[in-house]
Amino acid sequence: MAVTRYERKEVAVADEEAPQDVLLSGEANVAVRIKLEREARGWSTNALSDRLNEAGFEMNPSAVWRIENGKRRINLDEAIGFAEVFGIDLRNLVGPPQLAAQARAMELIDAVVDAFRETQHANAAYTQARDALDAYLAEHPDIREEADVMVSNAMAEESAKHLLKAYGPPTAAHHGEADTSDEA
Repeated sequence: MAVTRYERKEVAVADEEAPQDVLLSGEANVAVRIKLEREARGWSTNALSDRLNEAGFEMNPSAVWRIENGKRRINLDEAIGFAEVFGIDLRNLVGPPQLAAQARAMELIDAVVDAFRETQHANAAYTQARDALDAYLAEHPDIREEADVMVSNAMAEESAKHLLKAYGPPTAAHHGEADTSDEA
């Protein structure tokens, strides 16, 4: 049986060496990000090491330097420690360093991803509830029409509330346009 071996690519991790238009691998992202976060706070490798140790993640300053400079790999527990000490989400620690300098971009990306996740959960919940209602109405066809009208009306009402909240009340211009189209 043939064994496939993979060689680990060397990836530049220093800020000036990091390609600005190419996303680095996750581990290289972490190395660059750790250095960016440490420097942004004005911490030395000693200060970061002290904070990691205080948080229960044993690491000496030499290990911090070696991680930042791509001389040492980082394990998952250590990555969790860095994220905790920096007060950032672990997924942001492994993200592209080019975005790390743009904290607002990272916040907005998180908001989009969180909203998408919520949408997926909501769609699954809607499908499950609709399937349960349809199964029940299949057993009780005598109330299907009334139930369908009730669901449609409630959904239309919720949609109208959402539109009102998102866009405000219709303007007078919209009412005027509607009036003239009714007269025609």
